Amino acid sequence: MNDLFLGLIAVATLAIAIAQIGVMVAAGRLARRVERLAEQVERDVKPLFGHLNAIGRDASRATALAAAQIERADQVFTDFAVRLDQTLNTLQATIGAPVREGRALVKAFRAAIDAVRELRRNGRGRAARSDDEDALFI
Repeated sequence: MNDLFLGLIAVATLAIAIAQIGVMVAAGRLARRVERLAEQVERDVKPLFGHLNAIGRDASRATALAAAQIERADQVFTDFAVRLDQTLNTLQATIGAPVREGRALVKAFRAAIDAVRELRRNGRGRAARSDDEDALFI
């Protein structure tokens, strides 16, 4: 009976050893497959990172160019605003003085016309008063 149990233990140990060898072989194959998968992913992803770097450089360059264009446009609008302000000030000074002088001349003519009208009114009024006063004088 002892021999039977020893035989049974030997068979069980052999089965466990065979199972462990099978697990080791399967683990080795799995490790190789994972290694191949990692290499393939690395090969596939490497160009992607290169493209992403190129896209980043292009975006940075485009941003720098856009900023430069915006600064130029800002400078153009600033120059335009300054020149427009200078032009309007010059125009106001050029037109303003003659307009003020013309307004003064119109006021002078109006005063002269009013004075002439006043003299006419006063002249007629005096003649009518003198006739009235002559009739009252005895």
